[in-house]
Amino acid sequence: MKQITTYILLLITTVSFAQEKDKEQLLALKKANNYVYEGNSLIQEDDFVSAEMAYRKAISEQPSTVAGIYNLGSSYIKKGNFDEALYRLQEAAESATSKAEKHKAFHNIGNVLMQNKKCKEAVEAFKSALRNDPADDETRYNLGLAKVCAEQQKQDQKDENKDDENKDNKDENKDNKDQKENDDKKDKDGDNKDEDKKDEGDQDKKEGEDEKDDEGKPKDEKEDKGKGDEEKERPTTT
Repeated sequence: MKQITTYILLLITTVSFAQEKDKEQLLALKKANNYVYEGNSLIQEDDFVSAEMAYRKAISEQPSTVAGIYNLGSSYIKKGNFDEALYRLQEAAESATSKAEKHKAFHNIGNVLMQNKKCKEAVEAFKSALRNDPADDETRYNLGLAKVCAEQQKQDQKDENKDDENKDNKDENKDNKDQKENDDKKDKDGDNKDEDKKDEGDQDKKEGEDEKDDEGKPKDEKEDKGKGDEEKERPTTT
């Protein structure tokens, strides 16, 4: 009997703890919703700074509150802070539990990606939005724009790669031409040097031949011989 009484007490304690936890969660959710409502009102007054603070308080009270995260992301879009907006909207998409919430998050993710000229990624975001709400014509229209943008960017990239390739080929041809001109110049300089050497050899040969008489003997030798004969024929005196 005592054991049964103990079990009943434990059961009552467990139920009471669960009820207390539910109350805390409901209170936190209520506070979060109040902050979201406050943030929405501040957005209407174009007070983005105060609205951002209200949405952050909502997320602090209830981290999984999709409305707070989504609206915070939307406020960043209006401020032009697309990087932070994208981060918050991706958080909202992950935290969303209903298809309607996921659709709104992915739709705005696609819009932010288009603002950042990331058209290929935007296509995927709009597709995700349509999976959660296939009847949304605005999302379908934006998907069409994103596809056109993505194709244009793809073509631009191809053209740019082609221009770079042509430029590389042009530079390579110029280098080859310059190299050929340098090689031709070296060959020409070499031929001129060989010709100069030949001319010098011919000149030396000619000078050597000029120093010989018609009989092929050196002129100096001839002159010395003539001088000797002269001395030999000169009569001696007493």
